[in-house]
Amino acid sequence: MRVLVFANTPAHVHLYRHAVDHLAEAGHEVLVLTREYACTTDLLEFFGLPYRRYGTHETRVPSKPQLARELGEQFGRIVWEARRFDPDVVFGRGPYAALAGTVTRTPVVLVLDDEPGDFNHTVSRPFADCILSPDVTRRDLGDDHYTFDGFKECAYLHPDVFEADRAIHEFLALDPDESYALVRFNAMDALHDANIEGFSRDQRRDLLERLSEHATVFVSDESGTMDFGDLPARPYDLHPALIHDAMAGADLLVADTGTMVNEAGLLGTPALRYQGTDDHEYGEFSELERAGLAEQFDDYAALCDRAVELVRTDATDRWQRRRQAYVGDLVNLTDLLVAVAEVRGDLAALDSPVRAVLRPRSAVR
Repeated sequence: MRVLVFANTPAHVHLYRHAVDHLAEAGHEVLVLTREYACTTDLLEFFGLPYRRYGTHETRVPSKPQLARELGEQFGRIVWEARRFDPDVVFGRGPYAALAGTVTRTPVVLVLDDEPGDFNHTVSRPFADCILSPDVTRRDLGDDHYTFDGFKECAYLHPDVFEADRAIHEFLALDPDESYALVRFNAMDALHDANIEGFSRDQRRDLLERLSEHATVFVSDESGTMDFGDLPARPYDLHPALIHDAMAGADLLVADTGTMVNEAGLLGTPALRYQGTDDHEYGEFSELERAGLAEQFDDYAALCDRAVELVRTDATDRWQRRRQAYVGDLVNLTDLLVAVAEVRGDLAALDSPVRAVLRPRSAVR
């Protein structure tokens, strides 16, 4: 069997990487189609996944003519690569997976979360044979939409598949017991980030200065444009594949982007998200807040005060107890993805124990 997987962002690489390995070990042929964006291909190389590029996407907001030209070139390459590979099932999201499935007349499996905007869902939904998303997803995408108890990050952070590297302090050139905080700044260049603002320049400086009084601060700057010359913080410069080990060892994560807040929460690291001007309601964040594993703020001053409080009082033990009580009961998404791939997206053909973890979205309250 041939399985085609789309990994358009670093998060997508993590979502599918264990499933790709398991399918390959079972004798299936797997190909990842990707674009050159941020560290996406670096991760594919690090994990040894078989991939081909279909294009490039810069970490800046393109103009409408640039975006149209970019998409046209990418769609042409996707058609060529998909027909060449001739898959039996396609995994992905948005127009990319929909196009590949259409031109090859192949079942399409979409793995979606509660992102804002309707573009990806609108263009891909009519072409999907099944749609998988967490129970907390707020949309109902029709009869082929099924949900599971967990998060998309459970594909790589579930306790069954993730164990933190204990040498992370050494990698970061820290003493074994040295406290550190991770701060993530969003590039705000994705389609769903349009017209959204996160931390301002002055807020970034203030946050780093206040946190640095209590812990070593590492900054992961998605845009790659920050000047650290006079900032009391270090750039996070380990290989991007180690970011989850770094999050697991941190005393705090603060971000104005979503995925890393979800990830830190599931790892039991105190996680704060600054919403800025983003007023979209995300089911994932609400669920993590309910479990006491993440907190959201639309007021910068309140977030900054809370961040300082958490790093000063070392809240990691409380968060770890909450994680142990919550995360172990969630679905191991990697196992589910492998099972769905092996039945080519036909959920009715799943074994009963696997089928039992899925629920029709219309039945989830």
